[in-house]
Amino acid sequence: MNRTYEVKLPEFQGPLDLLLHLINELEIDIYDIPVAEITDQYLQYIHTMQTIELNIASEYLVMAATLIEMKSAMLLPKHEPVYEDTYEEDPREQLMLRLIEYRKFKEAANHLQEQELQENEIYTRPPFSFSDKVLDKVENDVDVSLFDMIGALQKVFKRKKLRAPLDTTINRVEISVEERMTEIEIILEKGKAPILFDDLFSTPSKQHIVSTFLAILQLLKNGKIQCTQTAHFQPIYVHKMEE
Repeated sequence: MNRTYEVKLPEFQGPLDLLLHLINELEIDIYDIPVAEITDQYLQYIHTMQTIELNIASEYLVMAATLIEMKSAMLLPKHEPVYEDTYEEDPREQLMLRLIEYRKFKEAANHLQEQELQENEIYTRPPFSFSDKVLDKVENDVDVSLFDMIGALQKVFKRKKLRAPLDTTINRVEISVEERMTEIEIILEKGKAPILFDDLFSTPSKQHIVSTFLAILQLLKNGKIQCTQTAHFQPIYVHKMEE
């Protein structure tokens, strides 16, 4: 298996995207960010990305260092100001302003993309008959970001670790990403309904879990499968894309 895996998906855009994802998931006030909590969660994501051998861009590590520095600064004892009107800058202020500005641009970009899709449907797409099930899916399902998948993978690692007996011997079974891709396609071909993301991780070994996750990413890139949720931060389902 390759030591690093290059991921280039539209949802995987940078550390500010990851921070916004965590803020939404943890329901944090962007104007009052709990630095200790957001730093710990961010570092967990980075650790998981390293565990599955994703090629992490340096900007993610720079942000990690920035968060750790901010966390340390917030933990230092506060000194009483000499003058009452002395202003002491909040270490979080610059990050907060960057996130707010980034969120504005991202929302604007998403709005423009939605408009483009609507215009394409109105002017360029030929008539197409949707079944009731397809309409329900379009209205209710939301696309899954890579950060959603990494969060789900964290839970898989934790669950497999908790379920593993203390005294056990597991025979090491080497499986390539390509082999796992084929197996996942066969599983989806046999099953009529979408498969729960967690159910694809049947073997409690790190190598198998990593191969499975990378296989899912590659199938997504190849347009063979789709991952959806009924709502953000809900369980992830894997669908086979129709030819």
